[in-house]
Amino acid sequence: MTQQGVRWTADQVLALAPDAASRKAGSKLGAAGPWSEAGSGEEGTVWGLCKGSGSKPYQTVIDLADAAGPAYKCSCPSRKFPCKHALGLLLLWAGGDGAVPSARPPGWAAEWLGGRRRRTEEKRTAEASGSPAGSADPEAARRRARRRAERITAGAAELEQRLADLLRGGLAGAEQAGYGLWEETAARMVDAQAPGLAARVRELGAVPASGPGWPVRLLEECALLHLLDQGWLRRERLPEDLAATVRSRVGLPGSADGPPVRDRWLVLAQYDTADARLTTRRIWLYGAASHRTALLLSYGAAGRAPELALPVGLALEAEVCAYPGAGQPRAALGEQFAPPAPAAIRPPGVTPAEAAARYGEALRADPWLDSVPVTLDGVVPTPDGASWQLADAGGDTALPLTPSAVSRPGLWRLVALSGGAPVTVFGECGHRGFTPLTAWPAGPGEAVPLC
Repeated sequence: MTQQGVRWTADQVLALAPDAASRKAGSKLGAAGPWSEAGSGEEGTVWGLCKGSGSKPYQTVIDLADAAGPAYKCSCPSRKFPCKHALGLLLLWAGGDGAVPSARPPGWAAEWLGGRRRRTEEKRTAEASGSPAGSADPEAARRRARRRAERITAGAAELEQRLADLLRGGLAGAEQAGYGLWEETAARMVDAQAPGLAARVRELGAVPASGPGWPVRLLEECALLHLLDQGWLRRERLPEDLAATVRSRVGLPGSADGPPVRDRWLVLAQYDTADARLTTRRIWLYGAASHRTALLLSYGAAGRAPELALPVGLALEAEVCAYPGAGQPRAALGEQFAPPAPAAIRPPGVTPAEAAARYGEALRADPWLDSVPVTLDGVVPTPDGASWQLADAGGDTALPLTPSAVSRPGLWRLVALSGGAPVTVFGECGHRGFTPLTAWPAGPGEAVPLC
């Protein structure tokens, strides 16, 4: 974006929308009619005035060079980020028809942009000097960590007893007891400051109502929960990487203390999951030089989209730091050296058989892993009875799609992109099957988000 003429696509802009209503409203404002004094700066900024229902136009300014993703400021009363005016302005800019010319920002935009740059620099200086960590009491922090570990140990021991009681009484008792049994147990794990254990217990509560074969699935999940309990209770005997994975799965916070990896990172996929309390955004990145795949997590309160947003198909020059844990892909986005810009990068692909083998290998490092990021090359979406699969065009292997993937509109986007021809698909491969997230056509073409 620092070079004039390097523009996002409309799909990449609309991927920033917090919901369908914002996407629709922003699309209506993507024309020059309601805008005046629109302009863009070489440092990755866009601004403009949008006519509204009042006498004064809304002042909208966007910083595309922010290390945490695009940042927005609008004088409208909307609590959505980005609001429809920010989306409309970005669509106008992405059109590249001269409606948003190069210019110097007006005073109101320059003031906000300057304030953001100063705060970013102050934060970077503070982190470099170690002042946040230096102001804490290390001994007090150790005492708090020891007390929390003791509470988690007590919670894990109680959970072991409850699992033993369940198996001793028979799995049929779980169906008769209903969800209340699991919710009460999950509350006990929250009291023990083990949110990871609490989340897995809540998942157990939904298994008896999941349809035929639920006893087998419940037994499998109980076994994984028992394994996690035992991993925590015997964590001091584990290799450090596996112990770090256990701590993360139990719910202890970790820090991205791995060495920073500077690369040109392609945004492979972005999607949100939400519950009553939290919206979680997952962003998959691929390093063009390091060939590493990294997962960025961002959170927002219920009903609000997380701030970090990186549209699929863009690439950014940045540093990424890994979190501890055996084979854990999670990372934190560090210093960004250039704004995100469209790129023709594609990750190398594997066959369905190789993808399944990759997931099997990953389970050795993290037995609780639901899936791994994989790019399939040369596959064709094919009906498989009432479901679908991705079949190897050059072989005789295939991966079934997960039930959730079959019910998404993205499946038909994938089928239309393929048209019976092989495509490249990035997604998550696990024990339930493959969930496609992004696809590319066989020849030249842009990434197509599927979620």
